[in-house]
Amino acid sequence: MRLAGKKALVTGSGSGIGQAIAIEFAKEGADVVVNYRGNPSGADETRAAIEKTGRRAATVQADVGITAEARRLVADSIAALSGLDILVNNAGIEKRAPFLEVTEQDYRSVMEVNMNAPFFLLRDTQAPGRIINISSVHEELPFPHFTSYCMSKGGLKMMMRNLAIELASCGITVNNIAPGAIETAINRKLLEDPKALAALNSNIPIGRMGKPSDVAHVAVFLASAEADYITGSTVVVDGGLLWNYSEQ
Repeated sequence: MRLAGKKALVTGSGSGIGQAIAIEFAKEGADVVVNYRGNPSGADETRAAIEKTGRRAATVQADVGITAEARRLVADSIAALSGLDILVNNAGIEKRAPFLEVTEQDYRSVMEVNMNAPFFLLRDTQAPGRIINISSVHEELPFPHFTSYCMSKGGLKMMMRNLAIELASCGITVNNIAPGAIETAINRKLLEDPKALAALNSNIPIGRMGKPSDVAHVAVFLASAEADYITGSTVVVDGGLLWNYSEQ
């Protein structure tokens, strides 16, 4: 198993991509802290799946957009597992609005969860190991009506590149995974709209949306010894969407 004996914290792991990563880590031998903000049943589901593999799991409620709670999350995770080797900054939110209608509160909410949280979580996770940020193709690709979201992911890209250099001497690698369109709750409306789904799939060379497992398998690789020499990189997981996208 590629992560045997490792201890991981995956933020926002009560559903979707985070849940898939947490479970895949456990299948590969890691003990995992499951973090959630407001979905305890989803976190319990993730925990049960982890324990079914024979690995240890702990659930910790924390709103990572609040810096004090993010810092508590790291401390509680270290206490629960007696250390941390892997941090996956998965929790993220988006708010749709034309630029001139974006509220200050929505802007701040997106930045606090998508940028502030990874920054402060990473600062408190100082042992040698792996940092994996779940970014988005929108760290590169414009997304009209989601300016704050794109800004947060672009900022996450530059944070990753800077810290890959600063933290290399500490034995810490820092990388991003940039998913494209993935079958998660955030895309529920799209999945229920056959016309919109067909239009999206026509923009994806592979011809389908991604699954959370497509991202989870890359996360396992980046967390493993196989990725010892990879840092400061974004791995795009999008079926070719980024370089083929056009507005319909």
